[in-house]
Amino acid sequence: MRDYGGSGPPVLFVPSLINPPHVLDLAADNSLLRWLAAQGVRPLLIDWGNPTGTDREMSVAGHVEALLLPLIEALGEPVTLAGYCLGGTMALAAAALGRARALVLIAAPWRFAGFPGDGRQALAGSWDRAAPTAEALGVLPMEVLQANFWQLEPARTITKFERFARLDPTSPEARAFVILEDWANDGPPLTLAAARELLVDFFGADLSGRGAWRVGGRAIDPGELPCPALDIVSTTDRIVPAASAAGVGERLTLDLGHVGMVVGSRARTSLWEPLARWLSTSHIS
Repeated sequence: MRDYGGSGPPVLFVPSLINPPHVLDLAADNSLLRWLAAQGVRPLLIDWGNPTGTDREMSVAGHVEALLLPLIEALGEPVTLAGYCLGGTMALAAAALGRARALVLIAAPWRFAGFPGDGRQALAGSWDRAAPTAEALGVLPMEVLQANFWQLEPARTITKFERFARLDPTSPEARAFVILEDWANDGPPLTLAAARELLVDFFGADLSGRGAWRVGGRAIDPGELPCPALDIVSTTDRIVPAASAAGVGERLTLDLGHVGMVVGSRARTSLWEPLARWLSTSHIS
């Protein structure tokens, strides 16, 4: 866990298991967490690390049960959970189990039936193709998931590199592009159990959206969330569409991409500042 300083009650940021956590602290001049610390918030960031062979049977729910919940307990004080992408799915489960004073979801999927049909079926079906390799390795390489996400919008992937090719390689824009692409194409593999749960149980069967995903021995129902919540979604998010959100608490609707809402040129005014205001409200602080 990384501590970014600041003051006040802790806000524990829960990143996705896919890609490294430092998208929330991408660069010294483009860091949501450093900026929040300067506003008087106390951000903490989980780094899931690299899974080992003994972790292969740790599912997404297992990460909540064996890692996230004990970490919250070890902090020894009430904590606000802020989850990004799949980290938001996990944070919602922990909050539903009564382990948070408040919850922030940032582009977090819950109702996987809200994904476009073709993309959802492709991701669910990718498990059959990847399973033999994943079972032999005990993990699912990140590149397998990355290839599937590229296929959601192949033309967009080509266009962004065409745009990059026209930039001055010494320009701040080119440097920012490289930093972001280095992040997007990096990351530890998923454990075998987490990969299967993500692709088969979430994308295939929509267990969470149907109220059948069990964590800590309980089926997780967002409608029974015992704390205040802010659900941040984007109408132009192609990775986690707004239709897949849990729909809990207050809603902040943006028109930025899945990553752009956190690190893009409009991120500060669109997401950082409203988030800081919400965290500073009386029922949170």
